[in-house]
Amino acid sequence: MPADCSMPILVVDDYQTMVRIIRNLLKQIGYENVDEAANGQAALEMIRGKHYGLVISDWNMEPMTGFELLQKVRSDPAYTDVPFIMVTAESKTDNVVAARKAGVNNYIVKPFNAAMLKAKMDAVFSAQAA
Repeated sequence: MPADCSMPILVVDDYQTMVRIIRNLLKQIGYENVDEAANGQAALEMIRGKHYGLVISDWNMEPMTGFELLQKVRSDPAYTDVPFIMVTAESKTDNVVAARKAGVNNYIVKPFNAAMLKAKMDAVFSAQAA
């Protein structure tokens, strides 16, 4: 089941260039309703104020990492079902396992392109529809 292209997506990254890249990739695959947060704390406040159809978050950020953001989102019953994709430059098995245990829906390693992002998003939404 393809996702609704008008759903709001939150991109979380402390590196503005990466936010711009992800926003452009989302636009290429048809998603225009994109908000952004510069860190996990700001993202958490935004998630509490608006229903997002997807959160795409970088792993390495200060003061709250993407992993900590994921844990906080998953620990709140109101947001346990929000799809969450973790983005990282490292493909350490330990990180992937930790993120999976914490409830991440998918994982994407930089660098990536629009086709890769779409494939990861499609996998998340088809798993949710099942």
